Amino acid sequence: MVEREQWGTRIGFVLAAVGSAIGLGNIWRFPYMAYENGGGAFFIPYLFALLTAGIPIIILEFAIGHKYRGSAPLTFAKINPMWEWVGWWQVLVSFVISVYYVVIIGWAISFVYFSLSLAWGSDSVGFFTGSYLGLTDGPFQLGGMRWGIFVAVVIAWMVNYVVLYSGVKRGIELANKIFMPLLFILVIIMAIRGVTLPGATEGLNYLFQPDFSRILDYKVWTAAYGQIFFSLSICFAIMIAYSSYLPKKSDIVNNGFMTAFINCGFSLLAGLAVFGVLGFMAHAQGVELKEVVNAGVMLAFATFPTAISQMPVAPELFGVIFFLSLVFAGLSSEISINEAVISSLMDKFNAPRKTVVNIYCLVAFLISLIFVTGAGLYILDIVDHFINNFGIVFAGLLEVILLSWFFDLNKIRDHVNPISDFPVGSWWSFMLKVVTPIVLGYMAIANLYGDITTPYGGYPTSALIALGWVVVVGVVVFSFVLKSASWKNKGLLSDDAVQ
Repeated sequence: MVEREQWGTRIGFVLAAVGSAIGLGNIWRFPYMAYENGGGAFFIPYLFALLTAGIPIIILEFAIGHKYRGSAPLTFAKINPMWEWVGWWQVLVSFVISVYYVVIIGWAISFVYFSLSLAWGSDSVGFFTGSYLGLTDGPFQLGGMRWGIFVAVVIAWMVNYVVLYSGVKRGIELANKIFMPLLFILVIIMAIRGVTLPGATEGLNYLFQPDFSRILDYKVWTAAYGQIFFSLSICFAIMIAYSSYLPKKSDIVNNGFMTAFINCGFSLLAGLAVFGVLGFMAHAQGVELKEVVNAGVMLAFATFPTAISQMPVAPELFGVIFFLSLVFAGLSSEISINEAVISSLMDKFNAPRKTVVNIYCLVAFLISLIFVTGAGLYILDIVDHFINNFGIVFAGLLEVILLSWFFDLNKIRDHVNPISDFPVGSWWSFMLKVVTPIVLGYMAIANLYGDITTPYGGYPTSALIALGWVVVVGVVVFSFVLKSASWKNKGLLSDDAVQ
């Protein structure tokens, strides 16, 4: 009989789940997605996607993790031994993400320090890509180690190590009880400051003014589903692992709704902050907002530093607040990504947490150093594109099809309804059986067709194969390798083995 770690409180679990869902993408991806896809009108398909795919899947993952009391591979193995590899696929996707996501956190840590003196000067793009990243001419020209980034990444890994080593209650739960309130306070401050800047109204109009003609554009609906899917940390093996630490009588359904709605509320709050500042920036430069708005790392580390420098009052303070918010959002997600892998290795090899954390953090740290070179941004961009568009989407599609069509969902409903504040009905099964597979299937095919017909990012084909396709195929192949390894404690595979 194995004593499984447990969360200390319900709020601790919810904050950890929210901390996993809320990441860097909520701050720099969601506002841009809304702006690009009809402004206020985007929220209609976004809410529809949340209710028809996001919430049903998060309830499903909370439920199976709680019912079968295991990490993703163990959970899938208990449901059907032939499906264990699906759990490992998700775990390996999380591992790949963990080794580059931590580097972006390192960038944010560095920029907290740079904000104290506005070190980027008048050319924030040149500072970020040149002075800081030392960007080379291509993904195969490594250009040596960037030691400033190295130090920041070491700090990020040290925080992860301490939290993960300390366990579920004293590490992950405690960290999120600190990170999440601080993150919300910082973003609220940013939002208030953002919407009160000169020109902020113009930025907010671009974000919220609805263009209802876009509602009929299938690309807008695809974008909405994609944003929901990626922002809730579903099909990463994370939510299954986190819910396995819940006590037996824990609510499932309401926790799923709370996690989803808090995550989406945070995205809206971040949108206020980001587009308030972008509106101010456009106003200060006397240009249209479309000339300054962009997404991703360049928004955070190039566009925003320029806007920060132009602020009339205390730009250094606002810079520290903005980049600290990135640090806290990133760390809470990075910790959850790593825990998805660590819990799986602990289950499979019946190894103590401290041993697994020691080995895992060392190996993952060494692999992450490839992203600390002068070619790091190129490599990160390619790996991130392929692992998100193929690793996650296809793993999610496979999970939903297997569990909704080849497993009796009524078993899950019978498990969650008696212990939840309110039950799930037939709508939940319908969404998982019909709506979600159709949407994810379309996304998977569209992504595959797009990358075959148009090489991503203008990179050389050799780079896309070596850093993209090989990584994705390697994830799938290695998932079968891990499945073939024997369980060190076969007793875990029985339903009542883990208490």
